[in-house]
Amino acid sequence: AERDRTAYWILCEYLRKRGEKRRVAAVHRLDRDTSGVMVFAKSGRVKRELMTDWTDRIVKREYVALAEGLLSENSGIIDVPLSENGRGTMVAVSPGTPGALEAVTHYRVLETGKRYTLLSLELETGRRNQIRAHLAYLGHPVVGDPKYGAKTNALGRLGLHAELLALKHPTTGVLMEFSVPVPPAFYRCLTL
Repeated sequence: AERDRTAYWILCEYLRKRGEKRRVAAVHRLDRDTSGVMVFAKSGRVKRELMTDWTDRIVKREYVALAEGLLSENSGIIDVPLSENGRGTMVAVSPGTPGALEAVTHYRVLETGKRYTLLSLELETGRRNQIRAHLAYLGHPVVGDPKYGAKTNALGRLGLHAELLALKHPTTGVLMEFSVPVPPAFYRCLTL
């Protein structure tokens, strides 16, 4: 089924068609329907090295989101802890709530339309569904995200894209930066 065509599956198929026998291992994950940069390791050893100090290796993570509505501020910091609500959804909670995890997201408005805002977001922390939960907290959920309160689905998918990932190489320590352009459909939605 099309829903089963994960990035991992597509990469394995690509390698198989090229006659390569090696297996790859996903080093981190993106939410289903999030496009953009993902890191895969060519061996289990490299995966373990990368994952051992993953948060220390990551220098920068930038995302672009298409959010419902128009934000009142052109930039800001969302410093609101998150906690799982028991149904698999991360929600904003008061500081000091038992089980709450620190979560900090920096955002900047890139462009606005009549109904949507295109945002650049940089993660200071990397919690599951952090951007989705933080934008819902602001009252501007990601387009196509009913789990976090979205009322529209102008893209036909989640309006979240992992645009840039910068990390230190696991062996050499050299800074590596990977980026994927924002899908043009994100910009087209601004004209709706």
